[in-house]
Amino acid sequence: MADEEEDAPVSGAGRGAAGGPGRGWVRGRVRVRCMMYGFGDDQNPYTESVDILEDLVIEFITEMTHKAMSIGRQGRVQVEDIVFLIRKDPRKFARVKDLLTMNEELKRARKAFDEANYGS
Repeated sequence: MADEEEDAPVSGAGRGAAGGPGRGWVRGRVRVRCMMYGFGDDQNPYTESVDILEDLVIEFITEMTHKAMSIGRQGRVQVEDIVFLIRKDPRKFARVKDLLTMNEELKRARKAFDEANYGS
């Protein structure tokens, strides 16, 4: 299956130099495929489905990044900019809040672990 993905035709943005598959492209497709399976799709979803979903994700991320760059400090995207953009979408806002909270908890746990092991 991996050989098949590397030889897949490529179109659209975000797929390496000159529209060809870059190193991240194949890994990205594998991640999308695994996420689709994790959310209830078939273990080997149609390549066309993976391609469409990947295109939608890339388009969403690109659009959000451009918007975030236009509202915050020029040339920088900060977490607060993303939170501001999704504030009116309750599902996305709740998910981002959960992820940010989990990130803080992980930072605290790593710090406590390092202090316990290395005596800082």
